[in-house]
Amino acid sequence: MNIILLSGGSGKRLWPLSNEIRSKQFIKLFKHNDQYESMVQRVYRQIKSVDKDADITIATSKTQVSSIHNQLGNDVSISIEPCRRDTFPAIVLATAYLHDIKDIDLDETVVVCPVDPHVDDSYFEMIKKMDDLAKEGSSNLYLMGIEPDHPSEKFGYIIPTSKDEISKVSEFKEKPTEEIAKKYIKQGALWNGGVFAYKIGYVLEIAHKLIDFVDYQDLFEKYEEVNKISFDYAVAEREKDITVVRYTGQWKDLGTWDAFVNAMEDESIGNAIIDSNCKNVHVINELDIPILCVGLQDIVVSASPDGILVSDKEKSTGIKSLVDSIEGPIMFAEKSWGEYRVIDVEDESRTIKVTLRKGHQMNYHSHEHRNEVWTIVSGVGIATVNGRKYELVPGDTIKLPVGCKHTIYAKTDLQLIEVQSGKEITVKDKIKYSLETM
Repeated sequence: MNIILLSGGSGKRLWPLSNEIRSKQFIKLFKHNDQYESMVQRVYRQIKSVDKDADITIATSKTQVSSIHNQLGNDVSISIEPCRRDTFPAIVLATAYLHDIKDIDLDETVVVCPVDPHVDDSYFEMIKKMDDLAKEGSSNLYLMGIEPDHPSEKFGYIIPTSKDEISKVSEFKEKPTEEIAKKYIKQGALWNGGVFAYKIGYVLEIAHKLIDFVDYQDLFEKYEEVNKISFDYAVAEREKDITVVRYTGQWKDLGTWDAFVNAMEDESIGNAIIDSNCKNVHVINELDIPILCVGLQDIVVSASPDGILVSDKEKSTGIKSLVDSIEGPIMFAEKSWGEYRVIDVEDESRTIKVTLRKGHQMNYHSHEHRNEVWTIVSGVGIATVNGRKYELVPGDTIKLPVGCKHTIYAKTDLQLIEVQSGKEITVKDKIKYSLETM
């Protein structure tokens, strides 16, 4: 089974845990085997539990690649979008990647699904059924329709021709008002879950009619010129031969704090104390200091290096406009080699705690506008500075002036403090080199 997972978006509705490079699917809030996992880890694991041989490709922006490697390893297949152009270009690019880069035949099937639904394994059993149906090829396109449990205004609706588990599609409806949604549901309408199954050649044939490109590499190079359009508009709503598969199992869209915390197994994660007078209170604390909640009701508290949120759960849906006004550097990020956390920001200096996993290293790089000093806190590493290697142990310090090429390899799990100094300190001040140039 070929799977394309759509991993898009940059989260602000789940601030302060989500930011421009850390979307909600990377936040570790779900317990599995006494450890916490993120949405992307959970969905990847669930797919493999249903089909251990599933070939999974994640379609995402380049800003998320490091987080994906951090959480799923370096062997995961990724189709990188040069920029965001909506779901149709993203799906076409990933489908071309499967055909041209992974050499998958045009007659093979693929199932596209979002990376962030909160579902049980029956959802992925249904995806496998959609793949089997697409292989039979009685319709050009297969969709998953979610059995609605309330008249939601947040989703588009699929109107099937019958109430059978597998049915032809009569029409699509845009996101309605609550009253209109009630009428749709009486007709047997289903939420559009954004899950599609098709043969690779089918989508590429449509893509070549709508986009001028030769192959994957050509599309990748001209991707910024492609019109933004959703897969629903470009394909689903124009296709006359569509089958919908009705899904009646667990399915939650965790797009707000209220929905997100209600999916948590524990009332708190991290250093938190909630007294017995609190009711319906959840706390997620990524800081090293304690949070104490006394006498609160229907509240979510979330703390990270980017900030602290204290909100009524129902009112938490309105935080995005307020978060848009908050300026400042990203204070925490996961990288393919580990993670970093900003612990102090001044006008001409920045102090960062860097954690590298054993056997990993940073990119070999230099900076044009800042000096750096590394102090090893724990572990053993091999620093490379302008081609020369130095073994570093706890207590060692190394200076990295403007322009010098540098990286560090972690012989063991490694922590260091990085002090940056200069008049222009930005994440964009980085020139990368291949290790062969050392």
